[in-house]
Amino acid sequence: MPELPEVEALAGFLGERLTGRTVERVLPVAVSVLKTYDPPLGAVEGHRVSGVTRHGKFLDLATDGGPHLVVHLARAGWVRWHDRLPAAPPRPGKGPLALRVRLTDGAGFDLTEAGTRKRLSVHCVREAADVPGVARLGPDPLAPGFTLDAFAALLRGGRRQLKGVLRDQSVLAGIGNAYSDEILHAAHMSPFKPAANLTEEETATLYEALRITLGDAVERARGHAAAELKAGKKTGLRVHGRTGEPCPVCGDTIREVSFADSSLQYCPTCQTGGKPLADRRLSRLLK
Repeated sequence: MPELPEVEALAGFLGERLTGRTVERVLPVAVSVLKTYDPPLGAVEGHRVSGVTRHGKFLDLATDGGPHLVVHLARAGWVRWHDRLPAAPPRPGKGPLALRVRLTDGAGFDLTEAGTRKRLSVHCVREAADVPGVARLGPDPLAPGFTLDAFAALLRGGRRQLKGVLRDQSVLAGIGNAYSDEILHAAHMSPFKPAANLTEEETATLYEALRITLGDAVERARGHAAAELKAGKKTGLRVHGRTGEPCPVCGDTIREVSFADSSLQYCPTCQTGGKPLADRRLSRLLK
């Protein structure tokens, strides 16, 4: 799933290519992709793109005097840029193509989604905040005003575990499964440690790990073409998706805890005092 660093890079990539150019057609191909009906999707057509920005993991394509196209790529969605799109309109079918945006000069991009579980979403709205998922977002962890005190305030109260807090978009915008693993590894903390139990020193350590991990990932992704970002993300990850490999810090074997539709990876030596986490629901290991 593309997370904050990749979506930030995609916003820059598309912004460079779309800003100032005029939308000719927006063609939904997958019936499930469009989540709004007012304004209609055709309201974007004929308008110039004024910019592309990011809200958490949402892409926001704004038009000059028209509506916004707000896209969430979900787990398996992606963007494919074309300097020259095929002349014939796409046909609905079983392929990965979900939506096509054509510019008046013949260039444009496709939104694609692999797999059978279709969760990619496109919203045509007057303002980005009209999308419920955008309206619910917590603060952006890389925003200049996101201070250590602001972060500490988010962790207070309740008994939620760090992994869940970092992934909750209403708490922090843009962090998903991969980068929450990376942040916790960098902070040397268990994914199951209750957030409210952190000391002031631990909170500061986690805050620094969060800012550095995401900031470094954004810099690695910056300037790359959309087609290169997936491979670039994988190369930069130290523990996520690397079950069975040696930890790059201590050499211990990276372990995994599996869930119904996802998994987390961690290093026992770096994060859990050398003790493997057998199961998320049964583990009582909090450090």
